[in-house]
Amino acid sequence: MDISISFIRSAFAFLAVILAINFTSVLFKDNSLVLNLLMGSAGGLFLAIILISSEKYVKKFNLRTFNTLIIGLFLGFLLAKAVSLILENMTSFAPFSYGGDVKNLIQAVIYLFCVFVAVIMTARAAEEAYVCIPFVKFSPHSLQKKDLLLDNAILQDARLIDVAASGLLDHHLVLPRYILAELYAQLEKGDESAKARSKRALEVVKKLESIPTLGLRYSSTDFPEIKDPLEKLIKLARFLDANLLTSDISQIQQSNVEDIRVIKFQNLCNALKPLSQSGEYINIKIQRYGKEPRQGVGYLDDGTMVVVNGGAEFIGEVIKAQVLSVKHTSSGRMIFSNASQENLYGDEELSLDEEGLETHPHPKNYFAV
Repeated sequence: MDISISFIRSAFAFLAVILAINFTSVLFKDNSLVLNLLMGSAGGLFLAIILISSEKYVKKFNLRTFNTLIIGLFLGFLLAKAVSLILENMTSFAPFSYGGDVKNLIQAVIYLFCVFVAVIMTARAAEEAYVCIPFVKFSPHSLQKKDLLLDNAILQDARLIDVAASGLLDHHLVLPRYILAELYAQLEKGDESAKARSKRALEVVKKLESIPTLGLRYSSTDFPEIKDPLEKLIKLARFLDANLLTSDISQIQQSNVEDIRVIKFQNLCNALKPLSQSGEYINIKIQRYGKEPRQGVGYLDDGTMVVVNGGAEFIGEVIKAQVLSVKHTSSGRMIFSNASQENLYGDEELSLDEEGLETHPHPKNYFAV
C-alpha cells in the first residue's frame, strides 16, 4: 500500500512539472528553452508540494463522504445543464440579446447555484434515507453504530465473553488477523509469561467464536510498513471507520487519537456492576487493615473495594457490613460501610447491670468521610 501511494505521488509530481513547463513555454515564448525549463520545473515542484501537502486534509474524509460529493456534483451539473438549455431557448425568442461575457457570467452563476443545491440535498438525503447504488451506500449517520476494533489487551480480559454473550456487542466486534497471527507466534516462540498470555487470549477468541449471535468478524487489512502496534491499530480503526475497545487505556490517550473514540472496557464493566444502596447489608471478607484506626478493607467478587469501619478486628473473616455510601473514582468504585453491630458484639464479654441483667457494651458507630 505504501509503494502504491508513493508511486501516485511521484506520478502527480511529474505531471505537475510537465504541465508547468508547457505553460511557461507557451506564456513566455521569447525566453530561452533552458530558462523556460528552469521556471517550469520550479513552478511544477511548487505545485506538487502543495498537492502532496493537502493529503493530510484529505485523510479526514472517508469514501462515503467523497461519494456523496461526487454524486452531488454530477446531479448539480445535470441540473445546471438543463436550466441553461431552457434559459437559452427562452431568450432566443426575446427581442433583446446579450454578449458572450454576460452569457458566460449567467451560466457560471447557474452552475454554481445548481451544484451547491445538489450537493446540499445529496448530503441531507444521505442522513435521512437509505439509498443503495453500486459501490455506494448511504446510511443515516445519526443512527449508525460503528464497529468495535479489538486490541491485544482486551483479549486478556475474560469478562469480554460475558459482555459479548449478553447480546450488547452483536455484529460489531472486529478482530485484526495480524493480532491473531502475533498470538500464535508468541505461543510458539515466546517466553513462559508470553505463552500464558497468548494462550489465555486465544481461549477468549475461541469462546467468542462459539457465541452464535455475536458474529465476530476478522479484518485482513494490514500495514506491514508500520512497526508500532499502537500506530497500526489506530490506522486500521481509521481505515475501517471503527472505534477502539481496549482494557489497556494507559497506552492509548484519547487526545492523541483523531476521529476515533477509545472505549474503556473497564468503564463499561463498572457501569454494569450492581449498585449498592445506602443501608443495604453485604457480606465481605476483611483482607487487610485500612488507613484509619479500626478500619478494614475487603473486595467484592467484581473487584470493588469495600472500606469497613470497625472491620480491623476481623482480618481474614467474612462479616456482615452495612453500606454507608458509594464513591466513584477513576479506577472504579469504593464502598464505605460500617461493620454490623452483631459482629461487634460477637467477641465482647457481656456485663451485668445493677439489677443483674445482661447488657451489651455501648454500640460503636462509624461514618464514612
